[in-house]
Amino acid sequence: MNPLSARLAALSPSETLAMSQKSNELKVRGIDVINLSVGEPDFFTPDHIKEAAKKAIDDNFSFYAPVSGFLDLRKAICEKLKKENGLDYKPDQIVCSNGAKHSIYNLILALVDKDEEVIIPAPYWVSYPEMVKLAEGKSVFVEAGIEQDFKITGQQLEEAITPKTKALILCSPSNPTGSVYSKAELKELADVLVKYPNVFVIADEIYEHINYVGKHESISQFAEIRDRVIIVNGVSKGYAMTGWRLGWIAAPKWIADACSTLQGQNTSSPSSISQKAALAAYTGDQSCVETMRLAFERRKNLIVGLLSEIPGLKVNNPMGAFYVFPECDYYFGKSYNGRVINDSPDLAMYLLEEGHVACVGGAAFGAPKCIRLSYATSDENITKAVARIKEALAKLS
Repeated sequence: MNPLSARLAALSPSETLAMSQKSNELKVRGIDVINLSVGEPDFFTPDHIKEAAKKAIDDNFSFYAPVSGFLDLRKAICEKLKKENGLDYKPDQIVCSNGAKHSIYNLILALVDKDEEVIIPAPYWVSYPEMVKLAEGKSVFVEAGIEQDFKITGQQLEEAITPKTKALILCSPSNPTGSVYSKAELKELADVLVKYPNVFVIADEIYEHINYVGKHESISQFAEIRDRVIIVNGVSKGYAMTGWRLGWIAAPKWIADACSTLQGQNTSSPSSISQKAALAAYTGDQSCVETMRLAFERRKNLIVGLLSEIPGLKVNNPMGAFYVFPECDYYFGKSYNGRVINDSPDLAMYLLEEGHVACVGGAAFGAPKCIRLSYATSDENITKAVARIKEALAKLS
């Protein structure tokens, strides 16, 4: 008899973490694997942020912090929102958590009741539907393929809304596709949402600073729905601080209060040292953000160009984050040495074992025709990895 809860039994393991683990196992065996499966910057945390953390340790910031985070950090986040996004928030509308992932989970648990529906555009980040499952809600997937740059339309959104709809999760720039919604595209969605006052928007903007369009656009800019939009962000991606685990929400006060109450009963505050590091990230020199963004843009142009030369792959030009999401179903049904490629997980495993390149099958992201490649690695690794992919795919017939 399995004593685990039904709640856990219904949960799917993270495909991104699983593929990363498999690639590490091959590396331990001495195989030269290039890992394009991991969704984190390959840069080190900037020095001035690390120095702030060291100082916080020396200054004995080793006690519990307020559940929602230190006031100075929440004020700094409000200043960032005003300066960069033109949005007015007060510190009591900010809740800092143990990463943006934790922030999203808090929100879903705080907002979604049993059998209520959450609209999730597909492709989607692997954890969204699993979090909805844990809240006993229902995920409603709205598909947007490569031909529409993986972005849903207002008409698609409206067709998905029912009396049970509680929220829309919108990720821009997107993981896994790198797609970025323009102001006009967001306005189209906002115009639909105006008609449904009981539907909230969880705006996952963790990749905000990694965009190649010049300016981040947030759906929270539209005043007519702002009281139903919750921004989720953090320092992981833009400041190369994934391991520091510091995310936050900016929300209507009653939602912020609810998330604080929930967090107070599960994790309490995020790390006091990480908070002081995040404070330095938001108040210090921002040139490090642009330096990393420019490197990602150069790498994006490199990998898109190289992948576009591979027969059978359909590749769009992502405008943010550090992922490319080619459509690869041309290779389904082909085989090599008796090994048949049936779907994207098969193809990802084939590329790992035959080409020694780790990526993630698109089925995990609700896009079974695609694979996700992260270009958060060196130009040399990108060039070498795509050459290996090209060679491995050429063997299939």
